[in-house]
Amino acid sequence: MRMRSVLATATAALAAATCLSAAGPSYANAPQHHACSPYVSIDRFSDALDKTTYQGTFVGNFSALAVDVPHSRLRSNGGTPIGSLAAVSDRSALFSLDAETLAPRGVVPLADEKGAALDSEGLVVDHDGTRLISSEGEPAVRRYSEDGRILDRLPVPDALRVAPAGRAVSNGTFEGLTWFRGGLLASMEYALSGDSAGIVRFQTWDRHKGGFELSAQYGYRADTGLGVPEVTALPDGRLLVLERGFTSGVGNTVRLYLADPRRATDTSAIENLTGQDGVRLIKKTLLADIADCPDLGATAKQPQPNPLLDNIEAMTVTGHTGGRLNVLLASDDNQNSVQTTRFYHLRVRTTV
Repeated sequence: MRMRSVLATATAALAAATCLSAAGPSYANAPQHHACSPYVSIDRFSDALDKTTYQGTFVGNFSALAVDVPHSRLRSNGGTPIGSLAAVSDRSALFSLDAETLAPRGVVPLADEKGAALDSEGLVVDHDGTRLISSEGEPAVRRYSEDGRILDRLPVPDALRVAPAGRAVSNGTFEGLTWFRGGLLASMEYALSGDSAGIVRFQTWDRHKGGFELSAQYGYRADTGLGVPEVTALPDGRLLVLERGFTSGVGNTVRLYLADPRRATDTSAIENLTGQDGVRLIKKTLLADIADCPDLGATAKQPQPNPLLDNIEAMTVTGHTGGRLNVLLASDDNQNSVQTTRFYHLRVRTTV
């Protein structure tokens, strides 16, 4: 969002991602394993892509990241496979990034069925290399080929559409997208009209041979004043959820939660979520407030509770080390001079 904003496949992707390394000369020279909380530490950050261009396209506005498992390549000096990362910009660009250096290696434009630009927000890479991308303008989830051609479009419940077609607020729909129980899950950023403030809906789809069909929906309560910009599923059915907000003159709030939807109520047939209607919302546990991380020498171009912070919006799991997940975050700089395109390398423990 432009702020001032198959389970087997997912498990295989997570396992394959363990080969990814983001170490390289472009990263901030910071000691390892700095604790943000008992569950999260930050290894390093990188501003190397801030305010750069690639093949005439601005590199930034990043709203989603995904491990691009199908696109492994070989080192010329020894044949060691290296993965790559896919990154989507909310200004209608799909990037391929080198997993070792994060340097762009390709970019393709994105558009809707009429050729209009997208507010692209969520990204999943399928096992065949196709990309599933959510757009919050309608909202929509579309399947694209690697070269940016639309292959098909998933159904969306009417209530989740932007008013007056539905009950969603503009710039508050499908921000996150992830594999989930063999299908997909998309997270709304903000509550629907008629739902209690802070309760956002997570929509799922089941996968069948003919495509994706609408499935269960769940309610999730975000912290006061925050929305949900990203969600990433874990193989055990739990979710990593980012919550984020911005206050002028103060800066960003970004929190990482572990969420468990396994006993949550299916809310797809419930018109209004009040929080007092016996509906079991997704249970969540705070893993870390990113403001509590050491700043590692980072600087901010506008007021922030911690100069490390910016408009963090993208997240993916790239592997695991020593019993912790390697989680990569990225900020959306909105092509704004007082914001930064920044990548954050976290280690996350999910035994809570």
